[in-house]
Amino acid sequence: MSLKASEQKSGQIVLPGERLGVIEEYIPDSGTYVKDGVIYSKIIGRALMDMLNKRVSVYPIVSGVTVPKVSDTVVGQVGNAQSDNVLVRIFKVGPKKISGVFTGILHISDAHDRYMKSMNDVCKPGDIIRAKVISDKNQIYHLSTANKDLGVLYGFCSRCGNLLETKRQEMQCPKCSNVERRKTASDYGKEEL
Repeated sequence: MSLKASEQKSGQIVLPGERLGVIEEYIPDSGTYVKDGVIYSKIIGRALMDMLNKRVSVYPIVSGVTVPKVSDTVVGQVGNAQSDNVLVRIFKVGPKKISGVFTGILHISDAHDRYMKSMNDVCKPGDIIRAKVISDKNQIYHLSTANKDLGVLYGFCSRCGNLLETKRQEMQCPKCSNVERRKTASDYGKEEL
C-alpha cells in the first residue's frame, strides 16, 4: 500500500479485516491487529493515519461497541465439539449483550483445574457457558472455565434436549432420567440470558 493510498484511508470507515498498512510504515495502535506484517482493522470504525507519529488506529463509530478482551468474562453457546476443544459463539461480554458474532475456543487444558479426559465431561453442543477470555492470539478468543464461577450455566440433555438439573457431581434430565457430566458454574441455572 503506497503512502498516498493509506493517506486516503485516513478518516474513512473501515471494516474488520480491512488492510490499513504495513508495520514498516506504521505502528499499529488501538482497533488494529497485525498478521504477517500487515496491519488490519479489528473493528468497524474510522481509520486514523497519524502521519506525524507514524501510527494507525481505528476508532469505533458507535461509542461503547463491546468487543471481548483478555480477562473479560463472556457468556456463549457451545457449537462444534471435538474431543479436546469446543467452539463457543459469544453473545454476552460481562453484563452487555453484543450484536456482533464472536467465536471463542475452549481447550480441554483450560476447562477445569484438574485433568479432564474428554470435553464431553465439560460441556456439550447447545450448552450455555460462562468463560474468561485468556488470550486473543491470532484474532481467536481463547477461553477458560477453570474457576468455580465459570462453566456450564445451562446444560441440555443430549438425548431429549430438556434442561438438565444438578444432582451431586452429575447432571440428570428430569424428563428422560438420562445422567450426564458437566463442568458447571457455581450458580448453574441462575444467570439471566
